[in-house]
Amino acid sequence: MSTFSGLSTALSSLIAQRQALDVSAQNVANANTVGYTRQRAGFTSVSSVEVPSMFSNGLTTGQGTRISSVDRLADVFLDAKVRVATSSSSFLGVRADAYSALETSLGEPGKTGLATQLSDMWAAWQEVGNYPDKSSSRAVLLESSRAVTERLGTQYATVRTQWAQTRESAIAEIDQVNSAAANIADLNDRIAQITASGATAHELEDRRDLLVTQLSELVGASSQVRSDGTIDVMVGGNALVRGTHVSTLTVAGATSFDQVTADPPQGVSVVWTDRPTQDAALTGGSVAGRLSVLAPADGTGAGGPLAETAARLDELATSIATQVNALHAPALRPDGTAGGDFFTFTAGLPPALGLTVAITDPDDVAVAATGAGALDGSIGDAIGALGTSAGSPDSQWSAVVVDLGVRSASATSRAKVAEVARSTAEQQQLAQASVDTDEETVNMLAFQRAYEGAARVLTAMDEMLDTLINRTGIVGR
Repeated sequence: MSTFSGLSTALSSLIAQRQALDVSAQNVANANTVGYTRQRAGFTSVSSVEVPSMFSNGLTTGQGTRISSVDRLADVFLDAKVRVATSSSSFLGVRADAYSALETSLGEPGKTGLATQLSDMWAAWQEVGNYPDKSSSRAVLLESSRAVTERLGTQYATVRTQWAQTRESAIAEIDQVNSAAANIADLNDRIAQITASGATAHELEDRRDLLVTQLSELVGASSQVRSDGTIDVMVGGNALVRGTHVSTLTVAGATSFDQVTADPPQGVSVVWTDRPTQDAALTGGSVAGRLSVLAPADGTGAGGPLAETAARLDELATSIATQVNALHAPALRPDGTAGGDFFTFTAGLPPALGLTVAITDPDDVAVAATGAGALDGSIGDAIGALGTSAGSPDSQWSAVVVDLGVRSASATSRAKVAEVARSTAEQQQLAQASVDTDEETVNMLAFQRAYEGAARVLTAMDEMLDTLINRTGIVGR
C-alpha cells in the first residue's frame, strides 16, 4: 500500500465515521418526536483497484470505507398490523362511547328515572281510586302523569341531539380525512422528487406514515408502496390517494333524525365527492363507527342504537296511552259523563315526543265504573294495577334498560379488547422503529473511537511523508 493510498483510506474513514455520527445525532435529536423512525448508517468497504498499474505491489488491502446508505428501520408488516388494529379499536371505541352516553342519558336506576316516575303515576291512580272524592289526589295524578310524558319527551330529545352531534362529528372527521389525504399527496410529490435526485427523504416518509395511521383511525385506510417511493392509500378497496391525485369523501344521506325514523327510513353514508352515488364502503375507523350509530332501526334490534332506542321509546309511549285510555275512556267522571282519552298525541311529532295529558281539569279524571256510583274508584285501581300486569309499560321499559345495558357492556368489553390489541401492536412497532438513546450512545462512542483511530493513522502518514519529503538525502550534510 503506497503512502498516498493510505491517506485516502484514512480520509475515507474520517468522512464515513463523521457521517455515521450525524445519523446518530439525528436519532438522538428526535428521540421524543412522535412518528419518527430511527435511521442507521450502512458501512461498505471500498475494494482495492481491480486493474494492475505501474506502481502496483500486489497488496490488496482495499481503499477504506464509505457510507453506502442511510436506512430507515421501519417494518411494513408491523406498520400494517398497527393500522389494522387501530382501525378496529377506533370503530369499536366510538360505538362503546355512544352506548355509554345513551345509557347515561336514560338515568336508570335513579330517583328521576322514568321507572320511578311510572311507579309514581300508578301509585297516584291507586290513590285516586281509593279517594275518588279528593280533588288533591286528582291534581297529583295529573302532575305525575305530565312528569312521565315530559320525561319520555326529554329522553327522545336527548337521543335526537346525540344523533345530530354524532353526525356533526362524522362530518368533521371526513374533513380531517380529506385534509390528511391532500397532505399525503403533497408528500408523495416531494418524496418522489427527492428520491429521484438520489437523496433520502426519511423524515418526510415518517410524516406521511403518521398521516396514513391517522387515516386508518378515521376510515380504516391501508397503504401500498410504489417503486418510486410514493404510496397509494386505499379506503374500502378504492384509492383515496394515488400518487399525487386525491379523491375526496363527503357525508351524504339523512340530515335530520326525523329522516332516520321516517317510513321508509333514510340512512347516513359516506360517498366519493366525484361519484356521489358510490358508497365508500367503510369497514373500520371512527367514521364507520359513527355511521353504525347513525343507522336506522331495522326492526330486529340490530340497527343503529339511537334509532332503535327512539323506536322503543315510541312503542312505550304508545303502550302507555293505549292501555290507560282503554280503561279511562268508558269510565265515568264525578258528573256522570264518560272520561274519554286520558293521553293524546300531538300531530306531526313522534309518539314519545308528542305524548301529552289530554285532561287539564282534575274533575275530568274518570275512575268510576258504569253503574257503580259516583264515589266508585275501581277503574282507578285497575289503571294503577297496570304497572304490575303482564305486558305493562314498566316491563317494556325494564326490557329497554336491560337490553341497552347488556349491549353497552358488550360494546365496552369489545372496545377494551381491541384497544389492548392496538396497544400491543404499537409497542411491537415502537420496539422496531423508536430511538433507543442507550444504543445511540454506544454507537456514537464507537464512531468517535473509529474517527480518532483514523485521525491517528492520518497523523502517522503525515509524519512518514514529512520524513520522505523533507529529510530524505540530507544524511551527512
